[in-house]
This record gives sequence, C-alpha cells and structure tokens, in this order.
Amino acid sequence: MKRNLTFVLAIVLTATFITGCSSHKVERVDTKETIDLSGRWNDTDSRLVAEEMVNQVLGGAWIGNHQEDNNGKKPVVVVGLVYNKSHEHISAETFVKDVEKAFINSGRVRLVQAGEKREELRRERATQQEMSSMETAKAWGKELGADFMLNGDINSIVDTYKKERVNFYKINMELSNLETNEIVWIGDKEIKKYINK
Repeated sequence: MKRNLTFVLAIVLTATFITGCSSHKVERVDTKETIDLSGRWNDTDSRLVAEEMVNQVLGGAWIGNHQEDNNGKKPVVVVGLVYNKSHEHISAETFVKDVEKAFINSGRVRLVQAGEKREELRRERATQQEMSSMETAKAWGKELGADFMLNGDINSIVDTYKKERVNFYKINMELSNLETNEIVWIGDKEIKKYINK
C-alpha cells in the first residue's frame, strides 16, 4: 500500500512538473516595443531618457560657446556619476552609454574615460612601461583632460491607494565646466506610470 502511494505521488509530481514546463513560452520581440509588466522602471524608460537627454544636451548652446572661446576646438567631456535616489534599483549605465554613444557619433564632442575604466587604462599603461618595448609603450602624461563633466540623479515619488499606484520618475542631468565649476547645461526627463492591480 505504501509502495503504491509513493508510486502514485511520483506520477502526480512528474505530470505537474511536465505540465508546468510546457506552459512556459519565450518570444523575441522588437527592442523598441513597450512592454510594462510590473510598472517599475524598465528598458523603455531607459530608452526614453537616453533619447531626450541626447536631444537636449547636443542641442544646447554650450558646444558653440566652448568653440567660440577655444578657437573652434571640440569640447572634451567626461561622464561622472548618476546617483540613483529613487525607490528602485535602477542601472543608469543603460541610458548613460546611449548618451556617450551620441556624443561620439555626433562628431561635435570628444569623450574621455572615467572611473574604473580610466583606472584600467592606467594600469595597462603602467604594465607597458615594464613589459613592452620602448618604441611601443604608451607614455605617461598624455591623457586628454576634460573640459566638462556630466553628472545626474534619478529621483522618484510613489503614490499608492488601495490597489492603485503611481510611480513618478525625474531624471536630472547637468554639465559643469571643470575649470570654473559653472553649470553650462541642465536637462531633465519625467516619466509617470499609473498601475492598477
């Protein structure tokens, strides 16, 4: 009897597992398609922020003003930190990389590495001093100094009542002159989502 019960239980569990697995479906969709499952920050929000910031920063007067004051030279920008002050875990790098790509592709701005990637380049340069031939080792003291630094923050406000929720996000970015600390450009993007459970 005990043996039969164990056998029946094993069959039921196997059938449940197979049924559960067969209902799982994965589908490739266009990356531009908006799909909101939870109402939290997602790839569409990141893309919208990147598009808006690119339009605003490249349309600002700061590029022309810098070129007027510097014999037509392109401004050099370093991207600093984007602080997440929101109620969610948000990776700012997804939209920051799009902004960096737009800087380079525009041909109007020069971009230099920041943070950990800059330190990695310096470690490689230090290694070359010991391990590479003198003809091919890259020299110290030739880094391109940035004229401007781009920083920002992500803020959010959540309003809930019973089964309803509103998530409001505000992304602020600003560009500062590294020599004078003058803020030369400010941009923002707001996103508001209504969720009814």
